[in-house]
Amino acid sequence: MNNILDQTILDNTIYRWLIALAMITLLYLTIKLFKTFILKRVKKWAQNTSTSWDNFVVALVETSVIPLLYISSFYFGLMTLKLDDKITNILHTAYLGAFTFFLLKIVSSAFKKFIYSFIRREESNEDKQKQAAGLIIIANIVIWILGIIFLIDNLGYNVTTLIAGLGVGGIAIALAAQAVLGDLFSYFVIFFDRPFEIGDFVVVGDDNGVIEYIGIKTTRIRTLSGEQLVCSNTDLTNSRLHNFKRMEKRRIVFSLGVTYQSTHQQLAEIPALVKDIIVSKAKLQFDRGHFSGYGDFSLNFEFVYYVLDSDYTIYMDNQQAVYLEIFAQFEKRGIEFAYPTQTLFVGHETPKLANTAI
Repeated sequence: MNNILDQTILDNTIYRWLIALAMITLLYLTIKLFKTFILKRVKKWAQNTSTSWDNFVVALVETSVIPLLYISSFYFGLMTLKLDDKITNILHTAYLGAFTFFLLKIVSSAFKKFIYSFIRREESNEDKQKQAAGLIIIANIVIWILGIIFLIDNLGYNVTTLIAGLGVGGIAIALAAQAVLGDLFSYFVIFFDRPFEIGDFVVVGDDNGVIEYIGIKTTRIRTLSGEQLVCSNTDLTNSRLHNFKRMEKRRIVFSLGVTYQSTHQQLAEIPALVKDIIVSKAKLQFDRGHFSGYGDFSLNFEFVYYVLDSDYTIYMDNQQAVYLEIFAQFEKRGIEFAYPTQTLFVGHETPKLANTAI
């Protein structure tokens, strides 16, 4: 029996091969038992909790950690054998590549989960997730580049020259693509500072519309006339931008003019009458109303009220209702609206007879 175990295959005795196989099998079965009994129960428990992070960790272990453990058990089992240097280097390189791949996958998934968890705390998180897609792509590129440099360095290569080359190349690219990089940094400003978001109604210069898409370089606005307006992110962050979605209420100022033939009693009734009309509306808040002055052809009143909603349609509906009711009440009380007129008063003068001397 000992003679059989001492026989050599590929520079290793059968005994050493059996030790390596036993080690691989034991580690494999341990991982399998962990996955079947422990991880399965933890996964079931995580599904009943209110947080999503435990589900994420369980999924990450299942998709990345477990495969890496299987590869590690095979690798460490083979490392107990006496192998050729060339084969050892191949196994070491393959394992280091697999380890780096799964590690970067974990870091990338964790970053994505963190960003989405941050977004889900806010309203309109679906639109924010679309906006965050560009940020996640850029972050993944950076993560994988750093991971590849880490891999090359651990394989024994000198990465100093590579890093220096990337630095010089980065400066050259930055000089050649200043506009693109400016829009990219503006994208980060828009994402983190949030001057506007997808779905906001904005006015930029002479253009206005609803934010439809925020990309790494450009933002697209659907104008009221229907066409899509494409603006660079830098233009938007450098502009005076009116965001009507952030408006909590609208301040409305309007004037009324009545004729000079109106009586004192009618003039005294108008401020209270208009106030009662505005107060009767659910989403309106009266501020003030006064007889504001004598015009060329009218007696002028000024009123101020607030619409307690940012929606433009609600504002127009309430304004229309107020105007119609004012018209109806004025008509009922015989109060006439003034319009530009001129009245010419012609006086009759009796001619005088001149004294004539005879």
